[in-house]
Amino acid sequence: MMRRIFIALACVMAGTCYAGHWWGVLPAVVAAYGIDRWLRKQEPAAVRAQRARAQADLPLAADLLAAALRAGAPVDRAASAVAEALGGPLGERIDRVGRALRLGADAEAWTHLADVTGSARLIAAAIRSSTSGGALAGAFTRLADDLRADRAVTAESAARRAGVLIVLPLGLCFLPAFLLAGLAPVVIAVLGDVL
Repeated sequence: MMRRIFIALACVMAGTCYAGHWWGVLPAVVAAYGIDRWLRKQEPAAVRAQRARAQADLPLAADLLAAALRAGAPVDRAASAVAEALGGPLGERIDRVGRALRLGADAEAWTHLADVTGSARLIAAAIRSSTSGGALAGAFTRLADDLRADRAVTAESAARRAGVLIVLPLGLCFLPAFLLAGLAPVVIAVLGDVL
């Protein structure tokens, strides 16, 4: 809160100094208001880190749930054991799922994982299994494999995109050099002969 106010006041002062006149206050206040609104919409770094960690732990959680279910544990006890082993933001959510399952909630229990990116398929498999009685361990194993494959595809796509973005500044550096060192002497020589 204080940081946003400080940034807004700095914008007002900078706008006034830049304009050099008292009328520079109005655009500076408008800019400060816009920057304040933009800063309010930004996600805090701690929340972003927790979300990223929960997303990264999701395939491991699905594997651990599948292993606990294959070992014969009921779903609520398996969820509690995985939450204890996993820890972190995803562990807390899975612990809430286990407690809700112990209290008798079926489909509603899995909604504690809804805000984790990539958990929609895990929730759908758990709800489908609770209504149809299908094997949940196999679904969780397939889901973990799919999540890892999705992560690999995303990482490869980001690497390709980074390669393209790296070429752009390089091209912007070499294009003027090519024009000045390669084309400019030729154009000057031709114009010298023509004129």
